[in-house]
Amino acid sequence: MATVTKQSGVAVPLPKLTPVKSGKSGLGVQLGTAGVAACIADLFTFPLDTTKVRLQIQGEGGANGKSSGVFRTLFNIGRYEGVASLYSGIVPGLQRQMAFSAIRIGGYETVREMYQEMSGAKTGMQMLGIRIAAGVTTGTLAILCAQPTDVVKVRMQAAGGKGQYKGVMDAYVSIARQEGFKSGLYRGTGPNIARNCIVNVGETVVYDVVKDYFIRSNIMIDGIHCHLASAVVAGVTATILANPVDVIKTRYMNSPRGKYGGVLNCVASTARKEGMGAFYKGFTASCMRLVSWNIVLWLTWEQIKLQMKKF
Repeated sequence: MATVTKQSGVAVPLPKLTPVKSGKSGLGVQLGTAGVAACIADLFTFPLDTTKVRLQIQGEGGANGKSSGVFRTLFNIGRYEGVASLYSGIVPGLQRQMAFSAIRIGGYETVREMYQEMSGAKTGMQMLGIRIAAGVTTGTLAILCAQPTDVVKVRMQAAGGKGQYKGVMDAYVSIARQEGFKSGLYRGTGPNIARNCIVNVGETVVYDVVKDYFIRSNIMIDGIHCHLASAVVAGVTATILANPVDVIKTRYMNSPRGKYGGVLNCVASTARKEGMGAFYKGFTASCMRLVSWNIVLWLTWEQIKLQMKKF
């Protein structure tokens, strides 16, 4: 310990200075923790995601239009294809989360603060606009990075235990070789960007707004109960907003080359052959999956952030 000597000759010890810790982690840490939290959420909820995909492509083209329901579909996949089929596509799914969710969730706060500083927005509708802009920005950037993993995930989930692909790398190579980079691995980028911007606003922005409202209104303190309630609201909102786009994204990505003349043709064909109700196929599975996914994601991420602040 350093000392200072007074004129009297007595050495007086100086107090030890402790570095002040910043309450906010760096961007790299935020990206990494968001990716890890999203992967944990995927591991818990992936069977529901596979069920949702199967329900969304059910009746495509006008055949077998009767829905089997969430639990029957889930049970039948496990019974006739094996439990492992419920996790078909989990590897590209986790790859997707480490790229997609890391950017859209981990980068959201940084982009929001940057836009806030640029605009000078503080509260009210201005701040809501900033949050939505940040959600759309990170959602778009994320899908541009993660699109190939999403295509492979959807294809493997739809194929299940049929043996269409020998493995994850075979799926990437086969799709790229047979359909090309743009028409294969980046197939459906437009509807996927639209879908994921909506999801990001519905999940990340709604979670941010609801959590902030609960805390500012003294309804709840910043803790697990607040995070849980905010996650449920975010999950339900995201499902209601994104399900129609999600159906088109899934069908367009899973379709053989040439089946649809484009995204709008896919929309028109679905509406004409199956009616408007087709856009909400798989809604129950999607809602169950997104609500449970958001609960696991936000609770995990908030706890990881809390622990990271201690280091």
